[in-house]
Amino acid sequence: MTNARAEQALPMPEALRPWIPTISAVSAVGPPEEAFVHLPDAGTKVVVRVGVTGHRDVLAVGPRVRASYHDRKALASCVEMRLAPGTARPLLGIPAVALVGQVVPLGELPSSTAHQLERELRWLAPEETVAHLADVLPERLTAAADRTRSELVRAGVDALSVRIGHAPGQVSEVARELAVSERQLRNLFAEGVGLSPKHYARINRVRTVLTHATSAPWAELAAATGYYDQSHMTSDFRSLMGVPPRSYFTGRLPAATPCQAGLRP
Repeated sequence: MTNARAEQALPMPEALRPWIPTISAVSAVGPPEEAFVHLPDAGTKVVVRVGVTGHRDVLAVGPRVRASYHDRKALASCVEMRLAPGTARPLLGIPAVALVGQVVPLGELPSSTAHQLERELRWLAPEETVAHLADVLPERLTAAADRTRSELVRAGVDALSVRIGHAPGQVSEVARELAVSERQLRNLFAEGVGLSPKHYARINRVRTVLTHATSAPWAELAAATGYYDQSHMTSDFRSLMGVPPRSYFTGRLPAATPCQAGLRP
């Protein structure tokens, strides 16, 4: 399985990491008709998208609960800035849950910080984007963020994330470790991540399978990522990716749609 996009992680200043842990320059590669995949993604991003005509948009892209498959005819490149859990409200003016499955121009959001950022980022090159954000964003967000809530949701995300050989904790266990109720944990995730803790963990596990599928047998990978068994992993993969693992990795994919149609995942 190949994905018709090239992605380069840009060097990140430490001052930005609490708010934006990664910034990537993404470009379409290969024949225009070759499909690329928007994977399920539990994160919220700010994206500067450049079309083949040179038109630029600055967009807020919310969590994507299922994969989508597109051709690249309308896309030239983009810069993707992944927001840390808890950053959506202070930066964009709305909780992350309001952006699930949505792609919204920054200028349409209620936050004056988002409007200002839209004006500043539209014409910057990728390396200029990183430098500019490092200069202005920490000061703007520190005053607006609820530090306690951000720390709680980030601790919850860490506890529910898969590391090979370390399955994510149960939601009840994570709530107990953080000294909050399960309801409070769900509310923290809705605001700071956009998804329930359970749904976040589900997407994280499937993405871990995608990362390690070529380096471990299916049954071993299922056990290492916290599934009950291989059939449980296959069922979850099919639900989020639209096809079972073997079909995905041999290139038997759903029909691709134009990239512009994929703006609302």
